[in-house]
Amino acid sequence: MKAIQVDGEKLIWADVASAQCGAGEVKIRVHATAINRADLLQRAGGYPPPPGASPIMGLECAGEVIEMGEGVQRCKVGDAVCALLAGGGYAEEVVVAAGQVLPVPKGLSMVQAAALPEVFATAYLNLYMEGALQTTEKTIVHAGASGVGTAAIQLLKQSGNPVFVTVGSDEKLRSCVELGADTGSVRHQGSFAEAATAWAGEQGVDVILDPVGGLYLADNLHVLGLGGRLVLIGLMGGAVTEANLALLMLKRARVIGSTLRARAIGEKAAVMDALQRNVWPDIERGAIRPIIEAEMPIQQTQDAHALMASNATVGKIVLTVT
Repeated sequence: MKAIQVDGEKLIWADVASAQCGAGEVKIRVHATAINRADLLQRAGGYPPPPGASPIMGLECAGEVIEMGEGVQRCKVGDAVCALLAGGGYAEEVVVAAGQVLPVPKGLSMVQAAALPEVFATAYLNLYMEGALQTTEKTIVHAGASGVGTAAIQLLKQSGNPVFVTVGSDEKLRSCVELGADTGSVRHQGSFAEAATAWAGEQGVDVILDPVGGLYLADNLHVLGLGGRLVLIGLMGGAVTEANLALLMLKRARVIGSTLRARAIGEKAAVMDALQRNVWPDIERGAIRPIIEAEMPIQQTQDAHALMASNATVGKIVLTVT
């Protein structure tokens, strides 16, 4: 099969050995995959795949089941599926644990389905499972125009949670408000803390979804309310900073570190089951949709990476394979 390989500064579409399908696994002929910021980090050598995972980039895909290992009952050969991957999506074929595979939602194309697994799994896991979000609780979603951000905003609208976003431009803020955000702050115009505090009121914010890290920690703790939860899912703003621990204690707040890629198969399967149960129906009735900035053939992956690195996108960039 062919897959994207890193050749110095270049990304090339080249022949590689096809992966073998083992017990409990599914082999998928990939029709489309999508880019995540983790792919750029992996390409730069800063985010290696977990042990046993494919070294090929790509954390999600949509395609057709072409082979099943022993014991698989979740799907059958010929099914249209999308999957959450630990790696391997930038290829013609990929092998994945059956628990990480879901049917393509009714009415969606393969391109649309490829934009779902990673960002919706990340948003759902960290808002509702790690963050224990309850209806009507107030939230902040940093990087609101990102793939995870646009997924989170739509989930929060459906679950009845007001949301404040931080974004990189006025245009992105407008896009987020159209998706369901109440309001937000443009990061180039100063700290979000004052605007978020005015929006949240005396009660403060209940849950913050943060891929930024160090740069935002002090302001995050400032705007959290009593019993608030800060869920850290990235470190784009640095890994080391100072924190006011007295504030953390007085607010009885919690800082939760969370990653998805290296979790056990059973944990990922639990997230995917929750998506099928609680989110797929909303997608099928049109209340939630994948937000796609661009669709490009996989041979143009290098250009697609450059587009993501520009920070000019809203939502996902999808790569078509077949």
